[in-house]
Amino acid sequence: MRGAAMRVVVGGGTGFVGRALTQLLRSRGHQVTHVSRQGGKDRITWEELSHSGLPLCDAVVNLAGENVLNPFRRWGDAFCREVISSRVETTKALAEAIAAAEQPPRAWVLVTGVGFYRPSPTAEYTEDSPGGDFDFFSRLVSSWEAAALIPGSPTRGVVVRSGVVLGRDGGAISQMLLPFRLGLGGPMGSGLQPFPWIHIQDLSGIVCHALEKESVQGILNGVAPSSPGTSNGTFAQELAAALGRPALLPVPAWAVRAVFGAERAVMLLEGQRVLPKRTLESGYSFIFPELPAALRDIVA
Repeated sequence: MRGAAMRVVVGGGTGFVGRALTQLLRSRGHQVTHVSRQGGKDRITWEELSHSGLPLCDAVVNLAGENVLNPFRRWGDAFCREVISSRVETTKALAEAIAAAEQPPRAWVLVTGVGFYRPSPTAEYTEDSPGGDFDFFSRLVSSWEAAALIPGSPTRGVVVRSGVVLGRDGGAISQMLLPFRLGLGGPMGSGLQPFPWIHIQDLSGIVCHALEKESVQGILNGVAPSSPGTSNGTFAQELAAALGRPALLPVPAWAVRAVFGAERAVMLLEGQRVLPKRTLESGYSFIFPELPAALRDIVA
C-alpha cells in the first residue's frame, strides 16, 4: 500500500543500506533528509540535530553504525567503544529528538541485528524468541533497542533485526568477491553453521513497508524466508556457482580468528536460524526469498 508522500529523516543514510533505502524511498515519492557527520544538501549533522532538534518530518529511520567486520580495524577497547556509540548514541539522539518534537513523527524504525539471538546449529528463532544477554553483540543489540524506546510516545516504533546484508556495492559480499572470482573462495570454518542473510533490496523494502503501513509495529526479523536452511557452506557454493567458479578452499577457523579477533570471529564461524515470521504476517512480500536468485542479481 502506497500512502501519501512522507518526509523521512534517515540516520546513517549515506552508508551501504542507507543509499539503497534512500533510492527506494525517493522512487516512491518520499522526501529524504540524512543525518550524518557532514552537512550538505538534504542533510543535517548529528550536532545540528542535538542543538536544533528534529526537522519537521513524518518518519525517522536509524541505520547508523560503524562496520563491525572492518578487517582493517583491530578489535580492541577503542573500536568496541566506537561500535557501541555509533549505534546506541545515534539511536538515543534520534529518540530524544522525537520525544522533544512539537509535532512528533508518525513512525520510528531502527535496524539492528540477528546477533540478538544465541548462535545454534539447530534452534530456530522468531521475533518472540528470547536473547540479548549472552555476549558482546547480543548485549549491544539489547542496549541499541532499549535506546530507541520512547515511553508514552504517540510515534509508532518498529525494530528490524537484520541478517547478513547481501548487495552489490558493500556489505559482506564486497569483501568476498575477489577471492571467489579468483576461484579461491570457500566456506568459513566447518561451513555447517547457519548463515542468516537478506538481499539489500528486501531490507530496504521491509523498512519502507514498516514506514508506509500504519499497522506494522514491534520487532520484525530482516532475513529471507529460505535463510533458516542456508549454511555458510551452501552460501559459499551458491556464490561460487553464480560466478562460475569452484568453492574448494575452506577458510580455517584459526585464520578467521587471526584476522577478526575471537569476539568478531563468532559472527562468521557461528550463526542463527532466524525466521521472518512477523515480517511475513505483516504482509511484506520478499523480492528475493531464495539465495541463488539473490546472488545472481548481485554478481550479474
